[in-house]
Amino acid sequence: MDHPVLVLDFGSQFTQLIARRVRELGTFSQILPFSTPVSKIKALEPAALILSGGPQSVYGRSAPRLRPAVLDLGLPTLGICYGMQMTAHLLGGRVIPSASREYGHTMLAVGGRHPLFEGTPRRQKVWMSHGDKVGKLPPGFKALAASASTPLAAFADDRRRIYGVQFHPEVHHTDYGTTILKNFLRLARAGENWSLSSYREHLIEEIRLRAGKSRVIAGLSGGVDSTVAATLVAEAIGKNLTCIFVDTGLLRKNEADEVMGFFRKYHLTLRRVNAGPEYFERLRGVRSPDVKRKRIGKLFIDVFEREARRLGGADYLVQGTLYPDVIESAPVYGPSSTIKLHHNVGGLPKRMKLKIIEPLRELFKDEVRRLGTELGIPHTIIGRHPFPGPGLAVRILGDVTPAKVRVLQEADAIFLEELRAAGLYDEISQAFAVLLPVKSVGVMGDEKTYENTCVLRAVVTTDFMTADFARIPHEVLGRAAARIVNEVKGINRVAYDVTTKPPATIEWE
Repeated sequence: MDHPVLVLDFGSQFTQLIARRVRELGTFSQILPFSTPVSKIKALEPAALILSGGPQSVYGRSAPRLRPAVLDLGLPTLGICYGMQMTAHLLGGRVIPSASREYGHTMLAVGGRHPLFEGTPRRQKVWMSHGDKVGKLPPGFKALAASASTPLAAFADDRRRIYGVQFHPEVHHTDYGTTILKNFLRLARAGENWSLSSYREHLIEEIRLRAGKSRVIAGLSGGVDSTVAATLVAEAIGKNLTCIFVDTGLLRKNEADEVMGFFRKYHLTLRRVNAGPEYFERLRGVRSPDVKRKRIGKLFIDVFEREARRLGGADYLVQGTLYPDVIESAPVYGPSSTIKLHHNVGGLPKRMKLKIIEPLRELFKDEVRRLGTELGIPHTIIGRHPFPGPGLAVRILGDVTPAKVRVLQEADAIFLEELRAAGLYDEISQAFAVLLPVKSVGVMGDEKTYENTCVLRAVVTTDFMTADFARIPHEVLGRAAARIVNEVKGINRVAYDVTTKPPATIEWE
């Protein structure tokens, strides 16, 4: 893993995607803050630099600014979105506000043959997300591509091997983004020095060094993330790990019994804690999504610390936190925006007796699934749809009660049953039902009803940072809706969510 590609983070929601795409191309990548000292960058002997996007303007008072000396290191450099603008700003170009902002799909016209766009068509679909643009090229640069609203959508200084693109090649919405990144790595002469297998060994060694001979407990929900995290830690420290399954009362229908039944046959030591009444008491009257997550996060820690005492003490708690959880909850490397507080990130209490181990913190869902397969975890677990740590509490908008949970459990189970019956479950990345605090008039048996609305949500995605709604056949949706209103007392209307991420998030809270 020598000579990494360093990704300098300016606060983009997609920074980790850049590093992940580089890893997929076989080159080790590492994310550092934009403010990393030049001496540290030199010491790492990187093969190249990539400057991420970011939410601010290069002219803003609090705008993150790259040290000019970084561009004097002579390293091959690719600026993406804000990174391109910062490059132009520092090297004598000019950045201006866009008269027409570009968000989403845009057609890019490549002006001529250039190694950065080798293997891509002259017209191609890219993903834009910017309010400023480069209005004047820096000395020594030439324009490579344009869109309808951005005449300078890509540029290059071939002598210094400094390049910039206004669009985001790291997101899968950019049709030839991976090819463009591969071309940049070729221009940078970056070597292939990374694989998921080598990263697995790196993680195991890191866990052993950190945990030593300490006793460790893991929060195991039965989902993909917590199972892979716990299995990885078990491989590192063996019998010093005890897994704890907390039945919050906020799980899917019959899930607690199914999880315990499965893991009794598995190799992990597992204890069940029935904490449903505590969770409902903590959530009584709470309507704010962030307050829900904070209270659930605190109670998780309270329960784990209590169980650690019963075990005779433990020093560490393992969580299956993924990078999308982290980047949406709080700034990681650069000044990114907080989208929502995940219960196990922004929702954790500030003072904790247990220290946290999060071995999957820099991975995405599909990478975790591949890692789980390498660890020998069966597809029945690896293939499960994600389920939020706070459970159905963030799929019930408004206050959470046992009665509402029962209603939602039934509706959710019906939706998943119909998807499985239609052979669609494995084609969809995540599917679930949401209960709204909205009642509407209906008619059943010639009588008026006034009951709740249920929304069905299903998305297709590779990394859960961006997602499209699943095109489920109308007859499947119709069967699910008919069963829900007929079999679930308390729901008389069903809708389907056709919003992408962004602008929406996958979960409703």
